[in-house]
Amino acid sequence: MVQHPQETYLYDPSFLLKLDFHRTPATFKPFISAANPGEPWMKVRPLKDTDYDRGFLQLLSQLTHVGNVNRTQFLTRFSQMKASGDYFVTVIEDTRKNEIIGAASLVIERKFIHNCSVRGRLEDVVVNDTYRGKQLGKLIVVTVSLLAEELGCYKMSLDCKDKLIKFYESLGYVLIPGNSNSMTIRYDEGTTLKRNATSAMAGTSSGAAGADGDSCQTNSQFYNFFSPFCY
Repeated sequence: MVQHPQETYLYDPSFLLKLDFHRTPATFKPFISAANPGEPWMKVRPLKDTDYDRGFLQLLSQLTHVGNVNRTQFLTRFSQMKASGDYFVTVIEDTRKNEIIGAASLVIERKFIHNCSVRGRLEDVVVNDTYRGKQLGKLIVVTVSLLAEELGCYKMSLDCKDKLIKFYESLGYVLIPGNSNSMTIRYDEGTTLKRNATSAMAGTSSGAAGADGDSCQTNSQFYNFFSPFCY
């Protein structure tokens, strides 16, 4: 076991003790909360700078591509997030194994609108496959969503896949008619750059810019009080 004589939280863990889980429309059977997650060996808390050794990145790899992130990169990004004050990565730990088994990220966006208010985005929600059935997905989403309200967000938003709509509706999220499209341009896929370069060359040779014929996919987007597994 790796010893950690000194650890740093990403944000103040006392925020989680202020959350009132009776305010959520979600139904827990039996009732659980961030303070009492249902098992004595489970703990809901902010991400720590030592969670590199507790499998945090390996957990994220169950959700999407993570890459070969070394300890220095992890600590640098952790320090940047903490310094900004706008990142609230929350995890569930199995203290028996010193292992992170669930996680979700609340990212705060600072706005001029709504009297210079703040908006929350829920991202990177994941629960270890072997722990499903313990309401942990619901628990981590509700925790981060209540945290957004506690921090003064005027709304919480997210992108999700169609198959998760019912799950998030059960937590209070509402699909807004006429505002249910999510559009993305990615910069981490070489094919996009190659396609754009090819189009530019074709436009130069023909004397006119050609239209991109690719169709774009849209995902459901939720607003209100909670959010789904997303990346």
